[in-house]
Amino acid sequence: MQRAATVRASVRRFTAMLRATPALLLLALAAHAPAALSAGACPIPGDSVFGDAFDRSSGRSVYVATTGSNTADGSWGTPWRTIQYAVDHAAAGDAICVRGGVYNEIVTLTRSGSATAGSLVLQRQPGESVRIDGTGLAVPNGQWGLVTLVDVSHVAVRGFEIANFTTTSSARVPIGVYVTGAGTSLAIAGNRIHHIRNTATGCAANAFGLKVDGTRGDASINQLVITGNELHDLVLGCSESLSLDGNVEHWRITGNIVRDTNNIAIGAIGFENIAPLPAVDQARDGLIDGNTVYNVSSFGNSAYGNIYAAGGIYVDGGTRITIERNLIHHVDIGIEVASEHSGRTSSDVIVRNNLVHSGHSAGISIGGYDASVGGSTRVTIVNNTLYRNDSASTGSGEFQIQYHATSNTFANNLVFAGPQGLLVNAFTGDTAAPAGLDHNLYFGSGSAREWVWRGTSYASLAAWRTGSGQDAHGLAANPLFVDTVAPDLRVAAGSPAIDAGTNPGAATVGAVDFAGSARVQGAAIDIGAYER
Repeated sequence: MQRAATVRASVRRFTAMLRATPALLLLALAAHAPAALSAGACPIPGDSVFGDAFDRSSGRSVYVATTGSNTADGSWGTPWRTIQYAVDHAAAGDAICVRGGVYNEIVTLTRSGSATAGSLVLQRQPGESVRIDGTGLAVPNGQWGLVTLVDVSHVAVRGFEIANFTTTSSARVPIGVYVTGAGTSLAIAGNRIHHIRNTATGCAANAFGLKVDGTRGDASINQLVITGNELHDLVLGCSESLSLDGNVEHWRITGNIVRDTNNIAIGAIGFENIAPLPAVDQARDGLIDGNTVYNVSSFGNSAYGNIYAAGGIYVDGGTRITIERNLIHHVDIGIEVASEHSGRTSSDVIVRNNLVHSGHSAGISIGGYDASVGGSTRVTIVNNTLYRNDSASTGSGEFQIQYHATSNTFANNLVFAGPQGLLVNAFTGDTAAPAGLDHNLYFGSGSAREWVWRGTSYASLAAWRTGSGQDAHGLAANPLFVDTVAPDLRVAAGSPAIDAGTNPGAATVGAVDFAGSARVQGAAIDIGAYER
């Protein structure tokens, strides 16, 4: 997704999954661990990764091996040779178990599972390592994945290494895993996706690690879970490492690691004409939780030059999305909620209980990057900890408000600036009330403190309150972090953050804090991502 220089009810069972506790995530991740199995065991029929069992396969197990033959019967003893042959001949309820080795092929799934017969599950044989490798393969159809799912439902892909898909052409877009069209009950779990690269120059040169495009107006991609994957070493041009775009609803991105890429880590996007109807052309009703994002920067990316523009998590035109309990560090912009399209906004987004530290530019940013693009409305940012961001001294600060921001909330956040001391940077003045700020705790590593409101700078909390009318209950005090070197951003006993927040209810602040402890303990809610 190109960005400018300055910065940048679902069905019942899925609703239950969105509200699941961290224990469900641990169950999902544990299911990807190698297991000691007897010969031929592939524990998919009757098994499930997820609590609601939508990925359950109830049919036969079929096998693929590098020593197999596509004239065989696909059994353990006489496996098929290629993954593509297996997915072309599998049926609803089948588990396709791929034996260890390297498979130099592009895999396209067009067959579905079903709610009655069970999902079609494509996975590596437990205890064995499988790499789907794109070395030397051309990108078909202009844009395609090493693994592509087209208009399928009840399909799970899990446990693979997916790597080495590269082009030098700006007319080609290589993707690690690509989900496109429409479909329901899809899981992309426990895969390692890396070295997906477009080495051409400029913003027309694009690649994605994992891309989901809801391209139909009459049906969405929904009940989608992306969990336990690791994406790294991606060369992306103007695109994202992990992207949801178009008619995609009721989804969860949870427990993934995204690192060492040269553009946005996780994006939820709208208004890009991916879906033909504008009313459904935006990622919506989703949850981005428990992910770890680091070493993400556009600095040196030929599409941007020497600009710090890559977001850790970027909602660009999405709506009704919750971003919570993510760890984001050493990126350009930690979390950004905005829209790149004039007259459009990201709306009704909750950003809560996240740790964002050591970024090159803004910790959290809302509003469009320029007066000519869209903005942000009804974005609620609560109980986050922002620590020493804008390390490149871009002038963005810890919390930045840009253009076309209206009816937003910033409360209960612990904001600790680096040496430049820029805590809040609402520099545009294009709206009278871009956000309401209160019950935040401010401090910094140096002596300077600065708040900017509609272009006017204030050097003390008292002046900030008087000049902006914000933070009537805000504090300027040392939060007493446990360790500022590691850092360990929990607060110690006696911290002014303890019991100093305001509680608008669990629907806003969440049930648990960053660490999974009860969000409200003691006399009142604490300020910051942790509850003591």
